[in-house]
Amino acid sequence: MKHKPQPKQIAAIVCIILLVLLYVATLVVSLLDFPGSERLFAACLVATIGLPILLWIYIWLYGKITKK
Repeated sequence: MKHKPQPKQIAAIVCIILLVLLYVATLVVSLLDFPGSERLFAACLVATIGLPILLWIYIWLYGKITKK
């Protein structure tokens, strides 16, 4: 019997996909040298740290709103 994915599971899967894409983007930006690559590299690093924090806040708020 299949179960319906919970919103928390969907958010976690989306976060994992985004993190993998961010790692690839960070690697590509670090290897290439073009104007503004330093700022883009820093943005990728900040997003790598900020995305899991935002996911945790979303899951926490979802639990508070749904009383679970």
